[in-house]
Amino acid sequence: MQKEEQVSFHLPIHFKVQPHDMTQTTQSQNFILLLLFLFFVGCSSNRKTHEEAEIESIVEPDYLYGIAIDSLDVEIGTVGKNQFLADILSKRNVSYNVIDHIAKRHKEVFDVRKMRVGNNYIFLSTRDSVPKPLYFVYEIDNTNYVVFGLTDSLPAWCDEKEVVVKIETASGIINSSLWNSMVVHGYDPNLANRLSEIYAWTIDFFGIQKGDRYDVIFERLYCEDKPIGFGKVIASRFNHNKNELFAFYYVQNEKGDFFDEKGQSLMRTFLKAPLKYSRISSTFSNSRRHPVLKISRPHHGVDYAAPSGTPVYAIGDGVVTKKGYQKNGGGNYLYIKHNGTYTTAYMHLKNFAKGIEKGTRVRQGQLIGHVGSTGLSTGPHLDFRFFKNNKPVDPLKVESPPATPIHDTLMEQFKKDIEPLILELQQLKATSDTL
Repeated sequence: MQKEEQVSFHLPIHFKVQPHDMTQTTQSQNFILLLLFLFFVGCSSNRKTHEEAEIESIVEPDYLYGIAIDSLDVEIGTVGKNQFLADILSKRNVSYNVIDHIAKRHKEVFDVRKMRVGNNYIFLSTRDSVPKPLYFVYEIDNTNYVVFGLTDSLPAWCDEKEVVVKIETASGIINSSLWNSMVVHGYDPNLANRLSEIYAWTIDFFGIQKGDRYDVIFERLYCEDKPIGFGKVIASRFNHNKNELFAFYYVQNEKGDFFDEKGQSLMRTFLKAPLKYSRISSTFSNSRRHPVLKISRPHHGVDYAAPSGTPVYAIGDGVVTKKGYQKNGGGNYLYIKHNGTYTTAYMHLKNFAKGIEKGTRVRQGQLIGHVGSTGLSTGPHLDFRFFKNNKPVDPLKVESPPATPIHDTLMEQFKKDIEPLILELQQLKATSDTL
């Protein structure tokens, strides 16, 4: 440890003060004091410069997975088909005892039997003539990884990479479908799924029309500068059938939900449709020619043509009141009573979801069965029916009551918060229209 440098000095100067010459003496004293001050400042300045130089000479080490790698070799590989941990480690001269320890003693950290083909792994080894492996890292997914120490006590731990959230936008006009529009404009088509979930209660995406448009502000997640998924949709505007439909993500009572510009929740008691990715092949009618019987009779439902096996979901919370099979009618069918007013029916099902029985309570969006062609049917489709006070009504015209709106005490703040988002959506549309 170095001793602190001390500065000492002696000034062999003697003053002889004459009573009649006080002004000259004072001037001399001031001059000497000035010299002393400059001396101290110079010493301090030199010392500070030296300290700053030492700090600047310190180089931060490079880290990978939380490990300093300046003196290590890094080898990156991917898990191959029919390749196991033992295959990978044994090729790097890792002993069987170490491999066995990792496989058996660290299952609670990560079960190596769950390693997937195509996922990355990394070896960190010493830079010797015969490299000694120190760490084996396996990337569980885009952000999570597990580190296995290959020396000493053979530690293991899981961690995750830093995820950066960026605010991005998307805007476009639909010519065929929302999904295709996303692809054409170069956006991640999974954003179409997110929008369909947000507007599931207000837009029937099977009825999307050419010329409908969307403008979206959303969070995109990045890890190591690579997009890995979506965060929240912050705000969006969907122009559908000449109607402008806003959606704003807002938190009240510690729960986030989507609301329109008036503070009404976009969540409704019922989903707009009981399945995804299909087309309407027949609408509600009091007189329709039956495709099998070749006679005209009422068809009090909506037929959704979809491939056999397409999932069918309950459009709202309720209780299954009927479950059965009609050979000369609806085939496999279900009835769900949602409340004292509304009941829905699902017919021609291929099968029923596990656990669905008469008396079963279901939740909105819960899987209840799959599209089939049972009963009187010319092809796979879902015959979906809606009853209000036990009378059939057109499912496409049912107005579902809204869920909890923005509370009165929060309304003023809510409108202030969405005002800049509305402006940004308008600017986004204007910019998109000029492209």
